[in-house]
Amino acid sequence: MAGQVEGKVALVTGGASGIGEAVVELLAKEGATVVATDIDELRGPEVVARIAKAGGKAAFLEQDVTSEERWVEIVAEIAKRFGRLDVLVSNAGVLAPNGRIHNLATEDWERSFQVNVLGAVHGIRSAVGVMRPQGSGSIVLTASVAGMTAWSHSAPYCATKAAVIQLAKVAALEYARDGIRVNCVCPGTFRSAIHEGLPPDALDAIAARHPLGLGTPDDLVGAYAYLAGDESRWTTGAALVVDGGYSAP
Repeated sequence: MAGQVEGKVALVTGGASGIGEAVVELLAKEGATVVATDIDELRGPEVVARIAKAGGKAAFLEQDVTSEERWVEIVAEIAKRFGRLDVLVSNAGVLAPNGRIHNLATEDWERSFQVNVLGAVHGIRSAVGVMRPQGSGSIVLTASVAGMTAWSHSAPYCATKAAVIQLAKVAALEYARDGIRVNCVCPGTFRSAIHEGLPPDALDAIAARHPLGLGTPDDLVGAYAYLAGDESRWTTGAALVVDGGYSAP
């Protein structure tokens, strides 16, 4: 994939940790100029500084993806600074508290939809404002195998990730004639900060269902680089599963 994102300008949300951090690092390594955003104002600059030290091009902006106004500001700033936006990786996401449906509060559902679904919607709406005039672009959403299978005690997460998969498919149809591709990656489970607070036995049970074991962000980033780059120029509306065999049985 070397060179497939070279010279491109990419925006990666949730770029201060987990998958987002790994995606930012790989895209920068492959020659893209990457703007990483995150709600974590402390860790984000550390990621960017590490990339710069390695010779990559990266910048950090604070962002709450639930704010449509902030989306507009960030995309406008990118367009002003770099003249274009080639790639959007909408990766920021949250888990709802672990519990059965009747024990989950309305606020748990609302938070999940605000971040996981509307965060992606705001991103698409903002990005296409730049990508349509330039006649090209690649949008990659982070979904999950939880949107294709059923996870007990995780209804808001499963429902929102299923929505993200369908959102990618619909957006792919709507923007294909504008030269914009929209796809999503469906990761399996990997150990990260998003799982903090889960009972240890809950994550162990999930690990047992992955034939290749739990992955790491580095096991997933190749899928993002492929969808972001020119090698996937005839791929749109796809849900690329990278789950260590979780969904195979």
